Amino acid sequence: MLTVLVIDESRTRAGEICAGLALAGYQVAAILADAANLTSEVEKLKPDVILIDTDSPSRDTLENLAAMNRNMPRPVVIFTQEDGQETIRDAVKAGVSAYIVDGLDPKRIKPIVDVARVQFEDNLALRQELEDISKKLTDRKLVDKAKGVLMKARGLDEEEAYHAMRKLAMERGQTMAKVAKDVIDMAKVLL
Repeated sequence: MLTVLVIDESRTRAGEICAGLALAGYQVAAILADAANLTSEVEKLKPDVILIDTDSPSRDTLENLAAMNRNMPRPVVIFTQEDGQETIRDAVKAGVSAYIVDGLDPKRIKPIVDVARVQFEDNLALRQELEDISKKLTDRKLVDKAKGVLMKARGLDEEEAYHAMRKLAMERGQTMAKVAKDVIDMAKVLL
């Protein structure tokens, strides 16, 4: 069963939200009045989704969401009355998956949470893909730099330098990037 952490400064509204979540088949992990200790609460409760109902998301709430999103990302849904473009942009940058203006209708909770989860998963996959591409590019730059070091130090052409590093990587059971870093580090000591 999907667990939801509810954040709402109004206990009355929070009760209505919990009833809507129960009708949608979700379990409420906890109800918080604010997002002050969000990271520690998420770490402790491990909710699947975070739902925030507020008149306007405060700077502190958005900062706490951003901090949580770096370490323990979760789908976040905000229901609010605030429709300012800057606030919406700041919320999305903080990791909000769905920003719903004009209040919460309990009948709409399930489809909104479902869309937020899909949006979150897509965003997480894109972020992982970007990290993978960035690492490959960094590794490629290291290999190219190390080839240059070997070409200069040993008078090799590019292909010979590459094959020398590849052979060393296979003998050591290491990646080309690790061998390239070792070659560059050694060159700094020797040259």
